[in-house]
Amino acid sequence: MPLAVSPLHHDLVLDLNQLHERIRAVPSLAGLTRIAVAIYDAKSDQLRTFMDSSGGKVVLRHYVVRLRDVPSLAEVARHGLPRVVNDTAGYDLTVLHSRRLFEEGMRSSYTVPLKRDGALKGFLFFNAGQPDFFTPEALDLLWPYAQTAAFIAMMELDKVRLIKAALNTVLHISRHRDEETGAHLERMSRYTRLIAESIADSHGLSDAHIEYLHAFSPLHDIGKVAVPDSILLKPGPLDADEYAMMKQHVAKGEEIIKAMMRGFSLSDVPQAHVLQNVVSYHHEAWDGSGYPYGMKGLEIPLEGRITAVADVFDALTSHRPYKKAWTNDEAFSYLREMRGRKFYPPCVDALILNRRRIEEIQSKFCEAAVE
Repeated sequence: MPLAVSPLHHDLVLDLNQLHERIRAVPSLAGLTRIAVAIYDAKSDQLRTFMDSSGGKVVLRHYVVRLRDVPSLAEVARHGLPRVVNDTAGYDLTVLHSRRLFEEGMRSSYTVPLKRDGALKGFLFFNAGQPDFFTPEALDLLWPYAQTAAFIAMMELDKVRLIKAALNTVLHISRHRDEETGAHLERMSRYTRLIAESIADSHGLSDAHIEYLHAFSPLHDIGKVAVPDSILLKPGPLDADEYAMMKQHVAKGEEIIKAMMRGFSLSDVPQAHVLQNVVSYHHEAWDGSGYPYGMKGLEIPLEGRITAVADVFDALTSHRPYKKAWTNDEAFSYLREMRGRKFYPPCVDALILNRRRIEEIQSKFCEAAVE
């Protein structure tokens, strides 16, 4: 089982780490111990850890909380102004992230909301090990660095936004021709995140890597836009020739991705690698029986292994013109049967062990709620 730390994480935080070192080179700011970015998903009201520069141990990893459950941050988001906490000892330490930071020696904090066009995108956090670190004088010195850190964070998010925007038009068109509804894409992307979070520590997945996988997983079947309607919309099983043509959607998806990467000069950004793995390998099977490359076992990139389980589970539990929706128990039984054959065992286990979260996703993103 792979244990190496994701290289994507190192690529993403390099600039933030370098900025942190520059700040600490200023004598009066040398006590700054942490810079972190959390991003906000308005659809789910979730605040999620994303990037962290702590000079060593990451204090919060794979952490998710609803913004409405953190009134102090919700207030920062509402008025849009930075917040200073001079002594975290007097803060509400029943909240997990506050307690974790306090236990790791963070005694004061400075929080900057990240907004674009009036919409909250996340927060930028600065922490220090001594109370009253963020004096007016320190804030004056820190402000230009804070703006730079905010720019770095928004730049990373904009790369994802640009890639998704370039493909979402195609995806929007394809959804008018495909059985894969908006609710399906919302659910399977969240199943993808659920699996990735569950295996993150054992597989070296950073928060940023998980975020990109979540963002790009709905684009897994982008190549279906090139599949003829007679096949894509057929209300029944495909024959051998039709199935062979359907399988070409992976190659078509790869062509679309490559053309978009060239057109927008995005081929060298690490996020593109995640998208390419999702599109190219989500139909590969653990035993080598998948397509289009017949890859086997750990040859299959992890993004493909994760997306495969998330996609199949939602397809099984969703109604289609040619089949009834399976129950969760029926789908779990199938995944167990195919565990170690078609599907990567840790991904199957991660999904099955999170039944409560699955049911929450199904309730929130049912067809009526999204369509």
